[in-house]
Amino acid sequence: MDVMPELSQRRRLLVLAICCMSLLIVGLDTTVLNVALPSMQKELHTSTAGLQWTIDAYTLVLASLLMLAGSTADRLGRKRVFIAGLTVFTLGSLLCSLAPNLETLVAFRMIQAVGGSMLNPVAMSIITNTFMDPRERARAIGVWGGVVGISMAAGPLVGGFLVESAGWQSIFWINIPVGIAALLLTLRFVPESRAPKARRPDPVGQLLVIALFGSLTYAIIEAPTSGFTSVLPFFAVALAALLALLSYEPRRAEPLIDLRFFRSAPFSGATVIAVGAFASLGGFLFLSTLYLQNVRGLDALHAGLWMLPMAIPTVVLAPIAGRLVGSRGPRIPLLIAGVAMTACGVLFAAFEAETSNVTLFLGYVLFGIGFGFVNSPITNTAVSGMPREQAGVAAAVASTSRQLGQTLGVAVIGAVLASGIGSSTYAKSFVTAARPAWWIVTACGLTVLILGALTTGPWARATAARTAERLQGAGVREGERIPAGG
Repeated sequence: MDVMPELSQRRRLLVLAICCMSLLIVGLDTTVLNVALPSMQKELHTSTAGLQWTIDAYTLVLASLLMLAGSTADRLGRKRVFIAGLTVFTLGSLLCSLAPNLETLVAFRMIQAVGGSMLNPVAMSIITNTFMDPRERARAIGVWGGVVGISMAAGPLVGGFLVESAGWQSIFWINIPVGIAALLLTLRFVPESRAPKARRPDPVGQLLVIALFGSLTYAIIEAPTSGFTSVLPFFAVALAALLALLSYEPRRAEPLIDLRFFRSAPFSGATVIAVGAFASLGGFLFLSTLYLQNVRGLDALHAGLWMLPMAIPTVVLAPIAGRLVGSRGPRIPLLIAGVAMTACGVLFAAFEAETSNVTLFLGYVLFGIGFGFVNSPITNTAVSGMPREQAGVAAAVASTSRQLGQTLGVAVIGAVLASGIGSSTYAKSFVTAARPAWWIVTACGLTVLILGALTTGPWARATAARTAERLQGAGVREGERIPAGG
């Protein structure tokens, strides 16, 4: 069967809650880890590049495997893959808590990411096939986006408390009970679903994606310490992998990435917006955590409290954004998000917002507003109008864009920061070294704003309609398409 059996409203809400539990532990894992970075740096005796790898080893594997996980779930069964993901992620979390050094921690983070890759895109596919009504689905996605905010709000506080009381290893403990509970509830309440026609694996496409993401991230992170010349071959590998991917995938009957989707301006816009928004998030969290603890000298708990002005608006506004998308379409939320994120970047880059409590607070609030509005329209636009039989792949493209954005954000902004600080005294040079990084955050905000305006108008909707017709002509029936949420 290609969709779930019709469920009662109560059962649908329960399925949504179970799927949101998986998002919660993945989201908590990111925000909790950021608060723990300074403690890790001291105990594991690592550099800025080492800290980048504790984040990017996870997001890199996640980004590389998300599309494979989505298509595998459509083929083998979404519930089955979701259960496997919960099991591996929970086990990986346990291993991370036992890691004795940086190298082992990075390896265990990669195991954790293998499990994580089977959670969010598959959960979104389950939600897509559970909530058939476009407006009901948009509201469900709004709740999904709100959980991101909750994880951002709870993560720094929970992480700060755990780091201060039990050490950085304890930040991985919280995933274990939540993961086990989600696993048991999934076994009991989530029905199985899969695409009507099994899609064949695409091992060549998968290897090209891994080569592209891995070599690009390695080159960016290692460039400040190794020198541009030494990482140039990795940039060359990334370019070759990209060109090969663009040449190979269109020739496959069942590609890993269906490039026809990108003929839709809203879908392409959502993909690029996701990269920009989550690159700014990755850079924002990385810069803020290091500044609050290493420059201001706050402990992990008080640094977590300082993140609340960013996290609370995200919690409050994400469901509002979901309702706006359902009733008015994605344009208004994306424009608000773009303006707020751009204003935040300018405040730090041009006016050194870190140097005053008032401007620091305002900058965090602005970023929270922007991020609160950006998540729901990304997800909704990514799955709207796409073939239901490829819901897992469509959702995975959006999730991949998020993780790739966060990976690149940490890699690029961390590299810029490391280059700016150099051998200078860390505390004295941080604000100056961070200014170019904040301009990058500003550019990401402008990307959200400009593409939000360009890809949500009549021309963009016309390209989406033409793409749907082409997909129908290729054998996708109208009844198998997910209606647009706006």
